[in-house]
Amino acid sequence: MKRFLIILYTVLGTLYAFGEAKYVFYFIGDGMGSNQVLAAEMYRSAVQGKPLGRVQTLMTQMPYMGHLSTHSASNGITDSSAAGTCLATGTKTTNGTLGIAPNGDTLRTIAEELKADGWGIGIMTTVAIDHATPGAFYGHDEKRNHYYEIGTQLCYSGFDFFGGAGFHYPQGKKDDKDINLYRLAEKQGYTIAHGYKEALSLQSSAEKMILVQEGDTGMHHGENLPYTIDRKEGDLKLAEIVSTAIPFLEQRYDRFFMMVEGGMIDYACHGDDGRTAIEEVWNMDEAMQVAWDFYRKHPDETLIVVTADHETGGMALGNSDYTLHLDLLQYQRCSAWILSDLFTQLFKNNKRPQWEQVKQLYREQLGFWDKVEISHEEEAELKALYKAAVCHKGKDTKTMYKTINQLGDAGIQLLNKKAHLGWTSHAHTAHAVPVFAIGVGAELFTGWHDNSEIVPLIWKAIK
Repeated sequence: MKRFLIILYTVLGTLYAFGEAKYVFYFIGDGMGSNQVLAAEMYRSAVQGKPLGRVQTLMTQMPYMGHLSTHSASNGITDSSAAGTCLATGTKTTNGTLGIAPNGDTLRTIAEELKADGWGIGIMTTVAIDHATPGAFYGHDEKRNHYYEIGTQLCYSGFDFFGGAGFHYPQGKKDDKDINLYRLAEKQGYTIAHGYKEALSLQSSAEKMILVQEGDTGMHHGENLPYTIDRKEGDLKLAEIVSTAIPFLEQRYDRFFMMVEGGMIDYACHGDDGRTAIEEVWNMDEAMQVAWDFYRKHPDETLIVVTADHETGGMALGNSDYTLHLDLLQYQRCSAWILSDLFTQLFKNNKRPQWEQVKQLYREQLGFWDKVEISHEEEAELKALYKAAVCHKGKDTKTMYKTINQLGDAGIQLLNKKAHLGWTSHAHTAHAVPVFAIGVGAELFTGWHDNSEIVPLIWKAIK
């Protein structure tokens, strides 16, 4: 019944729509393939004791959906900078390149075009605001890892609102780059808000705003917001960023465009961390609820599009017989990153920790033995890794964003195996990704598309 009412409401809104979309929400789940979405729904269904798939994300309740191919101009598997550039401009480019065509021409993004046309612009993410996907909407550089240069372009972009973890390297890497990006941003009229509460207090007085996490996130400054599974009270949420950005832009403009990235889905999938990735999908869905509430007030003027830049990890729902046990993932208490740090700290504090201390960490953080049955063979494999670690042997798992302690990684992968959740890679894949839409022009996004078609379709909805 709920889905029927949503579809009916959308159809009526489309029939009686007046003109074009004035408010565009563009959600990008970095690394989010169809299986990541399905796993999120099936996990919550299993934990809540409901029929599988009955606990739906908002995105799968949207009345229009399709799929995208994601290859870059240089390879069948894209990186985030090439995919972000395509989703921001409608033009494919080579891996590693941001906002520049393969022939070297600078590409104009939809956000830059709309800003020049008088729209309010908001760019927000759960990772650094100068990372590949957010940077693709304002930045232009031959190398995506030129974070200081890309951050400098952010300061001069003139966009109205940014939200996320901050800058990767606010001071730059070289001694001659002594202009701090936060100070440069303030010189360009930006108010820096540290945390949600401060943003609310500064919202009416600020000309332009950059909302960042309050305090250190545990990584080097500006790397990412904490994973949802690791979040502590006071940590900045993506939903809080969106709920700050909407009134900020609405009070200043009669039209606005917002790109909202769930960037930590990709980080979790690079580590083949199933439970953490699932919680990041739900984290983006929570932010989507804020946009959905706005859409319900303005159904004949709003477009919400949800998609991904690529799939990460090659997530597979099933790895042996015809069963899934995703409910076992509920016993995971922290991300692979934090678990890795806990094991590293254990060995730092104890030159030769006992096997029972290692087992206790597995019990506390993954539910092994108490909640998750571990066979004698599986325990023997974990104990062999423990002995190798004591002798300073073995090999940690290196992912794109963090090297994970071998004991922590082994525990996460064993839990995934017990849940029958499989992976093919620690990197990106060429899997097709979903696209969902609701609102003015949403019907344009049905069927099979290439990611180069999304920006032209948004333009159709606007014009």
